[in-house]
Amino acid sequence: MSAQLWTRPDLSHQPCLEKLNGDLHDLRLDAGLPSARGIRDRIGKDTQGFWIVNHQAVLDVFQKTDLPPLGRLDLIVRALAEIARHDDDTVADRFKELWKLAVSETVAQAHASLQDDNTEPGEETDNDTQGDAALESLKSLIINAAQSLWDDKDALRVFLGVVRRSEGFARMADALEEHRPANATFYGVQSHEFEVARSPARRELIAVQRCLEEHRLKHHWSFTELEHQTGISADRWIRWYTHDELPDREALIAFSNAAHLQLEDHTLLLGLWSTAREALERQLRFDSLPSDIGFDEAWAMRPSAVPRLWALAGVGGDPLSAHGPDLAAGSTPAFTIAGPAGSGRSTALTTVARSLLAGGTRLLLVAPRPSPLRELAERPSVLGCLVQDDIERQELEEVLDTATRDDPVVVVMDDAEVLADCGASRVLRRLLQNGSSEAAALVAAGDEREIDHSMKWLSELTKARRGLLLAPQANTSGKLIGSASATSLVGVSSTPGRGWLHLGDGDLMAVAVPR
Repeated sequence: MSAQLWTRPDLSHQPCLEKLNGDLHDLRLDAGLPSARGIRDRIGKDTQGFWIVNHQAVLDVFQKTDLPPLGRLDLIVRALAEIARHDDDTVADRFKELWKLAVSETVAQAHASLQDDNTEPGEETDNDTQGDAALESLKSLIINAAQSLWDDKDALRVFLGVVRRSEGFARMADALEEHRPANATFYGVQSHEFEVARSPARRELIAVQRCLEEHRLKHHWSFTELEHQTGISADRWIRWYTHDELPDREALIAFSNAAHLQLEDHTLLLGLWSTAREALERQLRFDSLPSDIGFDEAWAMRPSAVPRLWALAGVGGDPLSAHGPDLAAGSTPAFTIAGPAGSGRSTALTTVARSLLAGGTRLLLVAPRPSPLRELAERPSVLGCLVQDDIERQELEEVLDTATRDDPVVVVMDDAEVLADCGASRVLRRLLQNGSSEAAALVAAGDEREIDHSMKWLSELTKARRGLLLAPQANTSGKLIGSASATSLVGVSSTPGRGWLHLGDGDLMAVAVPR
């Protein structure tokens, strides 16, 4: 198919926007008139495999009379500049200035239009729906403009000054001056071109939003209409969408009643809400943990009576108390500490070892790489400290053979992935399969990705379904400690020494690891 010139919209009443659109068409001509799909392909896909800007959205920027979102315009301009071999930063800056002028022009014209509206109160018109859509589009424009101008305080001040000329938008302007908004991408924009601060319950919130959106679209409700139907202000609905926040439960009940949801759909919506709330509350508990706590202080918080093989993994809960596994309980006598380098897993492992020693348990320490665990080698009840990157079957069996029900032995191993294929692999696998009957247990710390992908004896660790997860990096990390809830924690910033404890009971607890 041959290259084609696209029809230019009639923007004679908006000279600034006409200049922007004309220059955009000229830039496409310089680039050799690539197709909409060609521009889409040049921009590419996001990490989830979705087009960042679809081909119809590209055409809309060129052919519609609306002012395009700055984020979308910038992506298209840069793609065309690269094809035309222009300096993309210079071209993008020029179009941003044109866009600012068009924003001021559009807002000023909208204000003038509102001033000239002579419709008497109570007078009915046939354009209510169009009026709602126009008002929401204008709100979206103001929000997106404030986001784009945030780093240019002088331009932001001038722009918000224009917005305040309309009394109906004065409060919005005040709010936008104090807090940087997220781009209002939900106004007909189905793309990933704007980024919003990631919520610790991102996956759960998306499920709630999709359920709401499905029923909202069925009824063709705008956000203004949603306000009329639910009694919840459109601004609150907008904020919940743009800031990835959880709506109030009362708002969802009002939505359900207004949409006349069937009992099944009503139950599903509230169930999704409860799941998202639990994820958010976990993060709040995580943030409220002490920034630093010593071992002695944490040890004093342990339950009054604990089993002999109870180990201290961290402090958390309300009130703050010590928590950890009973290594003698469960079908697999193991506990896993998983996390990337720098997450504090060696410190956590050392804390577990110190607590077992404090309870009088005999330990075999294994540290194939430099680790604070080696500092415990001279403590009473430590049977040995193996530092080589391989363990022979015989030397491990000699220690485990001394274990009895009255005097058990726990192997405490750091950097377990280094020993995934060691000479004692069969002994370690047998320990995990039969350790409880042989009065032995294993506490292992390692890189979560290495443990997750291992086909060696390390894979047996997951059968214990308990452990401590530090700064999870993958959606599958939760299976290392037997918790599916950990998927919502991926990508959420975390502090070294804080983690998520699972003791096999389905409850994922935020804990601080003592030092």
